Formats: sequence, structure tokens, C-alpha cells
Amino acid sequence: MGRHVAEGRGDRVALSGDEGTTTYAELDLKVRRFAGALHEAGVHRGERVALILHDGALLSSTFWGTIALGAVVVPVNTLLTPAEHRAILEDCGARLVVVDPAISDREEVVPEGVEAWTAEAARARQEQAAPQAEYADTHRDGFCFFLYSSGTTGKPKGVVHLQHDMWVCCETYGRTVLKIQPDDRCFSMAKLFFAYGLGNSQYFPFHVGASAVLFAGRPKPAACFEQVARYRPTLFFGVPTGFANMLAAMDQGAEADFSSVRMCASAGEALPSSLFERWKERTGTSILDGIGSTELCHIFLSNKPGDIRPGASGTPVAGYDLRLLDDTGADVARGEMGNLLVRGDSTMALYWQKHEETKHALRGEWIRTGDRYVQDEDGYWYHAGRSDDMIKVGGIWVSPVEVEGVIIAHPRILEAAVVGHTDADGLVKPHAYVTLTPGAEADGIEDDLLAYCRERLARYKVPWTVTVLSELPKTATGKIRRFVLRGATG
Repeated sequence: MGRHVAEGRGDRVALSGDEGTTTYAELDLKVRRFAGALHEAGVHRGERVALILHDGALLSSTFWGTIALGAVVVPVNTLLTPAEHRAILEDCGARLVVVDPAISDREEVVPEGVEAWTAEAARARQEQAAPQAEYADTHRDGFCFFLYSSGTTGKPKGVVHLQHDMWVCCETYGRTVLKIQPDDRCFSMAKLFFAYGLGNSQYFPFHVGASAVLFAGRPKPAACFEQVARYRPTLFFGVPTGFANMLAAMDQGAEADFSSVRMCASAGEALPSSLFERWKERTGTSILDGIGSTELCHIFLSNKPGDIRPGASGTPVAGYDLRLLDDTGADVARGEMGNLLVRGDSTMALYWQKHEETKHALRGEWIRTGDRYVQDEDGYWYHAGRSDDMIKVGGIWVSPVEVEGVIIAHPRILEAAVVGHTDADGLVKPHAYVTLTPGAEADGIEDDLLAYCRERLARYKVPWTVTVLSELPKTATGKIRRFVLRGATG
């Protein structure tokens, strides 16, 4: 913010939303005032400041204001329970927390001895504080922010990122894939407390003087369509579930105009080729599918403009190296499935207060992602699922992602999750959980779907049974929580 003001771009719009617009000059002043308010409250460099706030100008200014002081900011998932909020505040050792009472009761979530400000109190202190003259002179390798992983397989972990990590992502994915420019306007379904959303709606646009549209509500199809119609973003960031739900809403007659969007991006889970094709046909816009992680800060493997392979995660983003290893630690040949390791300068420093888990994840310069991939002969990478989601059927590994991609191409299926089910003989068989497209009839769906799969999959990959659910269990980022379904099937 300060750089744009100093270089004469202070009147450019940094943020848009229900609260109106905020220019870079206005945001810079709010950032420095919040840094001043923290200083007046006795917060020191390196101490953790947690934020339990909805997306908006206050979350943006308090996030950057904390960093401007040299303290460490911890944006917290607003969708968690009060008990989970309290656990995170205790785990990160928060010195101060700003909490919106509409999200959590501070008396219930704030540990004893931790200073707490409501959202309104934070605004008042920000307005009254003397602005800090300069941003803190921090080291590129100093702690900058914590992000708590979404926890698809268990309890969230505090991922510690350094001061240079956001800059690295801007210069890699932001510059080489998005090719983001000052006249871009960004809208993200993922919120700012997620690694994906933080890049989409904060440091990517702010790096080049572009603008972000911040929306405090839930990113349901109707809300997304309204935001796109109102603010005309040029970059739209979604997740596979979100794109599927929006297409279903369009099929039901909802009006959606994506003519302002020059590019869509997707992450979180693999984007099936059928979704890509349907979205492009309906909106005229391509989706750049990719994979990132909280531990890598943002996307490190992606399709590129003019180089899209539907169903694939694309090729490595400039600045990142990838390897596939078998379970013994040896590199696998092209065409063979392996465990994905990544090397890049945006890799986390550590998991906060989890030494053993940090050692398990980090291998020198490389980090284990927990994903399994296949690289084809053309150099494109295909997601085969999480390592702990793989299903071994008759001694042969089955990728749930492959089976799910076939299932959701069925006209009556909206979403699918495939997990291993142990039968009465103790043998593992694929089991499919599905949700139906709006208005679709459930009668006969199991026989119909299994016949559909038998025509398109090897016999051992075909699910043995199908369960129709009203919704699949997911994390707040839209990732399917398959471990919950595995427990449901015994």
C-alpha cells in the first residue's frame, strides 16, 4: 500500500464491496493507524495477533497493520466452532485478538490473559490512533503470518510463513500464470483466512496496484452471480464444488454473466474435465485448474493461458520443482503414480509447536504434499488423490479422483466421493457417495450409475455400491472430508 502511494497511485481503488470502495491511500492510512493502535496497546514485534473477522476492509487493514508493526498475524477461519477458535488462540499463543461478536462470543473463545477487541472497538482504536510513520523494517526470513490448515484428515495445524513468501507467490503464480495487471479486479470464492483466498484477494492485486472485491457472505451461486454482475471482476477464483454448484444453478434458470471475466482459476481439489468443458461452453471462459497448499502458500502446479489440458493439474509454475517418489523414496518413471514432493521458496518454515510433524513433512529443500500424482509423457501432471485416500482393490491401487471424474459426468450427479469399504470378507471395495443435480430423481440411480461406470472404467475400479446423500461432508474450502465417509462405511 505504502509503495503505491509513494509512487503516485494512492487514488487507485484497492478494495470494493458492500462497505463501498477503499483507495490505496485510504488503506495505507488505515494500515498505519492499526499498527499505531497495536503499538499503543503494548504489542511487540513477533507477538501473535489473531483476527476472527469476515472479509472486508477491516480484515484487510488489520492483517496488513499487524505486519506493518512487525507482529505476526493469524487470520482465523470464521466457520469454526467457538471451541475450535479457542484452541487456535491457545495454540498460537495470541497476544491480542480482534473478534466480531457475530462470529464468536469473545467471552467464550478468548483465553484468560489475552487482550480482546471487538470489531467495533478495533475500528474505533484504528481511527483514534496516531499512524505509524513507516512500515516495520522486517527481515525477509522473519515470521510474518500463521495459517491454520483446513484439516481434511484431522486437527488443523498452524503453518508458519515468512515475510518473503507472499512476494515469491506474486512473482511466480501471480506474474507468470495470472499475468495480473493494474486494471484487473479480483473476486474469490475462498475467503481471506485461507491461503488460496489470501493470495487471490490481497497480495496478488496489491502487488501490482489492482483491486479486490471483498464479500462477507457465503459464496453461494446467487451471491457470486450478484457480485460478478455488480463489480465486473476480470479474474474469478473458484473451487470445483463452487463451479459445479454454479452450473447447477444456471441449469435451473439462474442468470449469470461472466463476460467481464478474462480468466477463471480453480484449486482445492482436482477439476474434472467434464466440469471444465461445461463451464467453458456455458460462460465462454476457461478455468485454469491447479494445485496449491497452505504449506506452499499458494498454487505451484497449474494449467497456463493457452496451455490447458482438461483433467490435468497442468505443469509446474515457474520457480517450483516437483518430484514423484514411490513408497521406498525412489523416483518413479513417467506414467507411474508417486508421492508428490515440491521445492520452492514459498514453502512454510514449520508447523507451529509440532516438531515431529514438521520433520515428517520437510525433506531438506523439499516438502511432502500428501498428494499422489502421475506425470504423462507430454509432461502434464494428473492428480490421483491424497495419499491416505487411495484404495487398494485386489492388490491394485485405485485413484478415487479418476472414479469420481467419471461419476460426475453422469447427468444426474452433482458431486461424488469414492472411498474404500470393507466387506463381510474383510476385502476392500470402492464405495461411491453422491449428491444429485437439482430436480434429479433418485429412483434407479444406483443401477443406472453402476452401468454407466462399467462402460467407462476397468472392472476393479467400478464402485460396488452407491449411497445418495443430501450433501457431502466438506471443509470450509470445499474439499471433501473423505475420512468422515470412510468412518461412515466402517
